[in-house]
Amino acid sequence: MLEIFREHIENTFPFLKKARILVGVSAGVDSKVLSELCMQAGLDISLAHCNFNLRADESDEDEKFVLQWAEENELEIFVQHFRTKSFARENNLSMQMAARELRYSWFNELADQLGYEYILTAHHADDNLETFFINLFRGSGIEGLKGIPSHKDRVMRPLLIFSRETILDYAEERQLKWREDSSNASTKYLRNKIRKELTPVLKTIEPDILMQLAKSRSHLEESSLLLSDYKKLVNQEVSKTEGDTISIDIEKLSAYQPLKAYLYLLLSDYGFTQWDDIVDLVDAQSGKQVFSLHYRLLKDRQYLVLKPNEERDFQPMELHENMNQIATPLGYVEINEVRTMGDTNERTVYIDKEKLKFPLILRKWEEGDYFYPFGVKGRKKISKYFKDEKFSLFNKESALILCSGKDVVWIVGYRSDDRYKVTPESSDILKVQLN
Repeated sequence: MLEIFREHIENTFPFLKKARILVGVSAGVDSKVLSELCMQAGLDISLAHCNFNLRADESDEDEKFVLQWAEENELEIFVQHFRTKSFARENNLSMQMAARELRYSWFNELADQLGYEYILTAHHADDNLETFFINLFRGSGIEGLKGIPSHKDRVMRPLLIFSRETILDYAEERQLKWREDSSNASTKYLRNKIRKELTPVLKTIEPDILMQLAKSRSHLEESSLLLSDYKKLVNQEVSKTEGDTISIDIEKLSAYQPLKAYLYLLLSDYGFTQWDDIVDLVDAQSGKQVFSLHYRLLKDRQYLVLKPNEERDFQPMELHENMNQIATPLGYVEINEVRTMGDTNERTVYIDKEKLKFPLILRKWEEGDYFYPFGVKGRKKISKYFKDEKFSLFNKESALILCSGKDVVWIVGYRSDDRYKVTPESSDILKVQLN
């Protein structure tokens, strides 16, 4: 197995030979064999272990086991504890999906912070067989039936060419020690049920099923590439991207049928599962939304608007008289004294400094806020301004206002207040710009 592994690395993952690698490890046999093979192949690895706190003392014993093994082999190891049950409940996820989300999020965070170029996990061919049937039973499309990818972004899975039986034989030959996860014995999880009840029957019917599945996955991969090219063409026709926001033109999209299939094609990468709700969104009133873990899809007039979920609320910020720049979610707000006015637009305004009261306050708008739009007599509620300018819900949520005391000076990036405009009598002029 070691020679095949070395050859596999040489042919498929040659970039790993000179890279810093983070290997995800449990106390089980799969990750133990992966770590052992990586060491034998001379790869530069460190280990990362997740304690999901799902099996009481058993989880802690697993942690002690991997810590001891890492110490014996002089390997750097990182351990993280998770409140998995709470995370699953708060995000409406199954326990297995919650653990997966936490695991990969932490692995990527470690890689970013400590400069690991690649992450290795110990998925093997039998895992792929189980994943195929899990996704088949759930009604997945081509992407789901392709199974576990051998590489995606920085995550590599070099054991996918090996069966569980091969891995166990290698572990026993090398007299490796590992711990069995007691939850693997339970058939309440679909994956375990497939592993214990379906897979043995399939291997009796077709002993070469893992090889046959690999061929089928190759065909599906080719079909997926064709579909990916077509997806790019459809996206160009029906959607536009501005920053982190994607807007899908409903009228243009409706020309493609069946509609549900095209919605799945365009949105399946964003974690949505409520496809009937998404179809209903097309004919829903503006303001209706559907959420995934990291994204939300909004019906806004003639568009479906996709945007990442907001991670945290914006807290008011003070701009003191001696400050020239401040970072905001919209970009950098820069303030400079100038002698004369230049060109103005939505992102660049000029203000009479003498009329201001420092510190200025940068904050989210609130119901009841009003201003005197530049060039217009009389005041207007900001909510009415948003309505007149046909702001989407996302634009309203992200809008910031620059205030002097209680007065609105500028709806950042949109419209300034007439009361603070520069006049022939103005002696101190501030140029305020969003970059």
